[in-house]
Amino acid sequence: MSSTSINQWKSELSDGSSASESWEQLHTSQGKSSTGITISPELFEKLYLPKKAAPSDFRKRFANPAPLGSMGGIFYFTGPILLLLATIFEWIMGNFFSMMVMGMFAVFWLSFGVLETPSWGIAASYSKTGNTAEGAASVGYNAAVALYLMVWGFWLFTMWIFTLRTNTVSAVMFLLSFCSCFILGASYWKVSTGDYPMAMRLQKAGAAIFFAVALLGYYMTVAMIAAEMQIPLKFPVGDLSYLWPKPDIESAAAETDKAE
Repeated sequence: MSSTSINQWKSELSDGSSASESWEQLHTSQGKSSTGITISPELFEKLYLPKKAAPSDFRKRFANPAPLGSMGGIFYFTGPILLLLATIFEWIMGNFFSMMVMGMFAVFWLSFGVLETPSWGIAASYSKTGNTAEGAASVGYNAAVALYLMVWGFWLFTMWIFTLRTNTVSAVMFLLSFCSCFILGASYWKVSTGDYPMAMRLQKAGAAIFFAVALLGYYMTVAMIAAEMQIPLKFPVGDLSYLWPKPDIESAAAETDKAE
């Protein structure tokens, strides 16, 4: 195939002709240059067809979904929807830890919302007369919610361990969330035993800690938005990744960059 023919096909592709038509023209032609060299379909694709983005290019092609999920809180149509969308987008981006966090918080707000919504009749089912207020004050209901929150507390503690490799703000958020979950679980437990004054004190303490978590979450969200919008104002988050040894893949890539 002569250089003139190759340039002609390149010109046709740039003018909007489809790649399939150009390949068909190439396939029906002799397929050989004046020196007898055949261009394979693979080589043709590399030379002329649009390049497919590598997985590492996702951050250039898609927006960062983390701030969207960080804004999610309360049930149903604020927290769960934003968190579920962020979970899907984080999965597409290949961000494993963020996907786990967003997904678990999405189902937390959905399930906790169901427990606290009277129309679902969960609290009323603990009352012999079907009274919602009576069921919400019952031993069984409060003990069940207490165990529910404590299980979530164990999950938050597990996630907190892994946040120690991310940044200080995230680590403090998960530590406080873990503490608050157990404190609020204890408040429900005290209601089940009839110790209402202690239950009220525990509930206020847990709510205060959750308020601190909300403030840190707001700060983290603003920091991420500022970084995405390339605002020169820096919001320190306390990077902790340097405290941990780099994985073999990252170390090999770093050594390759130094060699180049």
